[in-house]
Amino acid sequence: MSERFSNLKKIPDEPALRLLANANTRLNASMTLPANAPVSAMLVTLDEMGAFIDILRLMAVAMPGRERTWWSCLAGRDLVRHQALECPRTLKTAEDWVRRPGDTTRMAVQQAIDTAPPEDDLVLCATSALFADGTLGPGDKASYPAPPGGSEMAAFGMNLMALEAHALPVAKVADLLIDRALDIARGGSGQMQSDREQQDAT
Repeated sequence: MSERFSNLKKIPDEPALRLLANANTRLNASMTLPANAPVSAMLVTLDEMGAFIDILRLMAVAMPGRERTWWSCLAGRDLVRHQALECPRTLKTAEDWVRRPGDTTRMAVQQAIDTAPPEDDLVLCATSALFADGTLGPGDKASYPAPPGGSEMAAFGMNLMALEAHALPVAKVADLLIDRALDIARGGSGQMQSDREQQDAT
């Protein structure tokens, strides 16, 4: 197995197809792997096919909620940095929730979503945080399930937007986004060397 997709200790030991089904999504690529194939095996096959969009989709459904939301926040920072945007409250509250998960920070996420202007694309980061535990929100909303795949597809969508935020070729940006996810799935921060170099330059 490719070392690139090994030691993903944060990824649950469940069939990849089950995780995709739970998030109400599917891959575009036609797969010949058995139905019980783990995420790591599917990632290797998708990588060999060059199906980087499907890799992003699979990582979005495979990572736990907090890690997934952090990954979306890193993609959100790409938009802020490369499009010279003011960092919106939707991104800030999502980052705060990742650092201090709980009802207080999650309520701030909900308020940021409720007051976000229509042009705020970073609402996807907040949405990923709000639905991260599989419920509709904090307080009374915690008794109700979140939309299937709500957090997952918000994180996936944020990373799709990040593909176009960079001036680099799309395939190279996809590698960066995938490597971030893999680093997070190993227990890392997801901040790659290229991210740190860009931060130092600003």
